Amino acid sequence: MQHALRRLASSKAPSLTRRLADDLLKKAQDAPIVRKQFLDANQAQRLSLILNRPRMYADTADLRQDAPASGTPLPPGYHLVYFTPAALPDELGNDGTDITFSPSLPFTRRMWAGGEIEWEKGNPLRIGDEATETTRLLSAEPKTSRTGEDIIIVRVEKTLENAKGLALVDKRDWVFRTKLFGPSPLKEGKESKSQPPSPQDSSQKYRDFEQTPVSLFRFSALTFNAHQIHYSRQWCREVESHPDIVVHGPLNLINMLDFWRDVQENEYMIPQSIKYRATAPFYAREKYRALLDRDDGKTSIKLWGRSRSGEFQVGMMGDVVD
Repeated sequence: MQHALRRLASSKAPSLTRRLADDLLKKAQDAPIVRKQFLDANQAQRLSLILNRPRMYADTADLRQDAPASGTPLPPGYHLVYFTPAALPDELGNDGTDITFSPSLPFTRRMWAGGEIEWEKGNPLRIGDEATETTRLLSAEPKTSRTGEDIIIVRVEKTLENAKGLALVDKRDWVFRTKLFGPSPLKEGKESKSQPPSPQDSSQKYRDFEQTPVSLFRFSALTFNAHQIHYSRQWCREVESHPDIVVHGPLNLINMLDFWRDVQENEYMIPQSIKYRATAPFYAREKYRALLDRDDGKTSIKLWGRSRSGEFQVGMMGDVVD
């Protein structure tokens, strides 16, 4: 993942950017943040309903009527709706983001850039577990993007444990960009109602997605994520220069993992790992398509949409190891 991010940015960065990255490392590396939480059924139930999945597994209860039973394994990626940000309103950034691992001004705009997750296959997290999350700042690297923009790439590591020990290690990469001063010009793209690319051959499977303002609001509420790019169209257009509300990176990641799970012979299977990277945003009301390739225990998934110019592009990709 670090190699992939290096392809997107140069290590050359101004002294101010380097100093702010170093300051973040000094501030946040003193001690890890440790939190405990009961993995309640409500979060998993609500997530499944947001994903339009009435059952968590084929042999479990209809989630419109009953919550999942205690002891039910959490599907891969569902841990992302637990250990949500815990901050008072005046402790959030101006855009609503959790700023625990954010650099100082002017690097206020955060983008979920990618990461990797490794699971302990013999110890899945389960509904009813008391889990412990330990979060560490691993790095803060000043970079210059290919377009000449100063950025800081922040990597954090989250380990989740239950009574049996380690359950998973989740490493996340965030890109922080500088604050926009004044309204940013919005470049309107070409509207297209055509579908993204079809499977190239019979070995590929596909699944279509189209998030709505309602589905994105529900996911923001469930994850206690106040980042305005996910629910305020006015903020997106007038401040961030997005044409519409932005789809959450974690929501796309969960959908990719559910797609992987649905093509397994055993839907209770847990992967060994996933490495993923976000390369372009998806927006509310936009049709996009996941294409899945499997080869000898490895699965490649790419989410295809359209750029503002109307060209097909990959917005997110992931490699899953069974």
